[in-house]
Amino acid sequence: QVQLVESGGGLVQTGTSLRLSCATSGGAGPTMGWFRQAPGKEREFVAAIAWIGGGTLYADSVKGRFTVSRDIAKGTVYLQMNSLKPDDTVVYYCAATFRGVASLSNGYADYWGKGTLVTVSS
Repeated sequence: QVQLVESGGGLVQTGTSLRLSCATSGGAGPTMGWFRQAPGKEREFVAAIAWIGGGTLYADSVKGRFTVSRDIAKGTVYLQMNSLKPDDTVVYYCAATFRGVASLSNGYADYWGKGTLVTVSS
């Protein structure tokens, strides 16, 4: 059974950094990524990365501030978040798909993690 387990969320101050991790048990497909969802809003794409080749895709709202990476040996994907703003206060979800990064960016995920909360105080 495929599992995605997020960690690294917490309370931080504006302008600081945080790194989220998503560990997979394997078999989740060639592409993983991150989404986020604020209360009462739709889940939105943040970033995606391909296990093979490491190709990435980012939402315009996080380009230049967030970096997605992966450690193949550990089966873990990371989301480095810099210059955090109060608007970044949401639940972040890890996702995986058997499709490519473009498909994941359009919401075609086959697996989801349970989410980790990031709170950015002003």
